[in-house]
Amino acid sequence: MSTARAAKRLAQAAAFGGGGLGLIGATLYGVLTAEARYAKHVIGPMKAHPAKGDGLYGRRELLAQAGRPITLAMIGDSSAAGYGTSSPDETPGVLLACGLAELAKRPVRLVDVSKVGAKSTDLAPQIDTALLSGPHVAAILIGANDVKAQMPPSVSVRLLDHAVRRLRAANCEVVVGTCPDLGVVRPIMPPLRQVARSWSHRLAAAQTIAVVEAGGRSVSIGSLLSEVFRTDPRMFGPDRFHPSVTGYAAAAAALLPSVAASMGIGTESFIHPEPFRGEAVLPIAEAAVQAVRRAGTEVAATEVAGRERGPRGRWAQLRHRRRHPKADIERVDEDGTEELGPEAGKSMAGSPS
Repeated sequence: MSTARAAKRLAQAAAFGGGGLGLIGATLYGVLTAEARYAKHVIGPMKAHPAKGDGLYGRRELLAQAGRPITLAMIGDSSAAGYGTSSPDETPGVLLACGLAELAKRPVRLVDVSKVGAKSTDLAPQIDTALLSGPHVAAILIGANDVKAQMPPSVSVRLLDHAVRRLRAANCEVVVGTCPDLGVVRPIMPPLRQVARSWSHRLAAAQTIAVVEAGGRSVSIGSLLSEVFRTDPRMFGPDRFHPSVTGYAAAAAALLPSVAASMGIGTESFIHPEPFRGEAVLPIAEAAVQAVRRAGTEVAATEVAGRERGPRGRWAQLRHRRRHPKADIERVDEDGTEELGPEAGKSMAGSPS
């Protein structure tokens, strides 16, 4: 079965409540869960949780004149929380808030409800809390812990679909970083590492289909980090499982252009797909598979000749958004008295692609 067909069937099973294990193979899934247990034993228990970076971010001189802040909700698991970081300004949420504030020329209020060890079953209570703040945009990173909990992939995708729909019903834009490439995790040994990679790619493609159908945007995190993780050990934290500070910054840099575009921020948010950059309008399943294969690719819904769907399903646009330079941003109290300093945004550096 092709990856596109498998991903589409998995997304359909999630939508209609199917079990879905057969779509990736019960044996393959069993192997992965066994490897996840082994990896968890090698990695050991999680230690101190990262400090939250909730607060208001932006240039001090804009606070009085920029109007209402943009509220950004950070939702998900340890990759959203920044497990292993030593200070809040190294976490993905703060990095995104800093970058978004710089691009929007407006303050950004970060509401971080992510939790280390969270699974897709934990999305609902996190969203309950996030919605209390009236978020304008939410970034979600979830999925890696689902396999450790032996959660059927269709259940994982269905829970993500429900989460995106709840946020969209509250007029909140949603950007989801899809399942990371488990094939780059060092404690998982070959040949099972290759099996883990195949499983991750199919789940990420299915997540993409579900997210776009629910009205959100997806960004392929796994393919972005896989080659870097293989060649640069600095991208891993001390436990060889979670990203390092550099790794979290790479993930945040991939999400930022899509988070900004979802809010209509920047001229690129109004530009149509550019074929010379490998961008295109495709059926959703094909766009999902292509996104898995290329670093940091965004997939979002679109129309062709005024129609949302064609013969092969919903139309989607495949985008390779340009990275933004670093943002030197301050964190301030509501009265503008507390400063986090310019270091908060320095890891957002990235050259245009």
